[in-house]
Amino acid sequence: MDVTTLEWTITIAVTVGVLLFDVFVIARDPHEPTMKECAIALSFYVGAALAFGAFILVHHGHDYGIEFYTGWLTEYSLSIDNLFVFIILMSALKVPRKYQQEALLVGIVLALVFRGIFIALGYALIENFSWVFYLFGAFLVYTALKLVKSYGSHEDEHPEDNAIVSFARKHMRVGEAYHGLKLWYVENGVRFVSPIVIVIIALGVTDILFALDSIPAIFGITQEPYLVFTANVFALMGLRQLYFLLGGLLQKLVYLSLGLAFILAFIGVKLVLHALHENELSFINGGHGVHGAPEISSLFSLGVIIVTLVVTAVASLLRSSHGGDDHVPDHAVAPRDAADVDDTAGPDWR
Repeated sequence: MDVTTLEWTITIAVTVGVLLFDVFVIARDPHEPTMKECAIALSFYVGAALAFGAFILVHHGHDYGIEFYTGWLTEYSLSIDNLFVFIILMSALKVPRKYQQEALLVGIVLALVFRGIFIALGYALIENFSWVFYLFGAFLVYTALKLVKSYGSHEDEHPEDNAIVSFARKHMRVGEAYHGLKLWYVENGVRFVSPIVIVIIALGVTDILFALDSIPAIFGITQEPYLVFTANVFALMGLRQLYFLLGGLLQKLVYLSLGLAFILAFIGVKLVLHALHENELSFINGGHGVHGAPEISSLFSLGVIIVTLVVTAVASLLRSSHGGDDHVPDHAVAPRDAADVDDTAGPDWR
């Protein structure tokens, strides 16, 4: 794929510009966005992704356009899964509702940074070591099995109890009051670290863990760094608005983890098949490519992902409508209690 320096420059400049605009607006007016605000912003971001895909189709060819749409849908579905963890974090750490938008923006910026790093590392690996596709494929299949096992055992996620977060709690003088994105404040002559620092650390750790899944998944769809980057950017843009727009609906997507498990397993198998074609391992077919292995096209992959997401959503809503969402943890709902209204309410760090 021949991407000009101008295209890269414009893409990065627009991404940075959108983030700076978000930061500027939110920093001046921290609030819980209305449904209308969320719907307008989300429509804009989704429309922009569709338009960008059309641009790729016209200017870079049909195959690359399909790869972008497939990668974007995959990353978007994985990003929605991120929202479950973000909701749990906000609830467990008692982030006031009006400051959740700011915290989410920090989480999205961190996600972009970490995914950018992982994209660069992943691209360097696949350019120099074709056998890394075996590792990526095996890792995705392993992740898929973990998702199925977690669903079957009804295990609750507790990202706020991560070892790094726990270490930070023990070694910092963390105050009780939230002050937006202010990282520390002085009270009665004593300097306290704002609890938002713990939230940022928790979001950062979560973003790294999710990047470990999402980057191998996108490389299973396309190895073009421009498409990998833009698919991730468009998947993360609008995630903040989606958090507030869907809120309680997210907990009704009871089969989302199973749908994602199937998608990850499918991409994992596709990666292994691709690795067989590019094979350089001496103990497999004498170090030559296994050209008899089937190739899975991008168009077929797009169809599989769309059908999986539709079936997952419909089946989840049907089950939820019959009261079958009991496996979803009660705290996996965006908090709306008194702590969300009181700006000084903070988590119990004992």
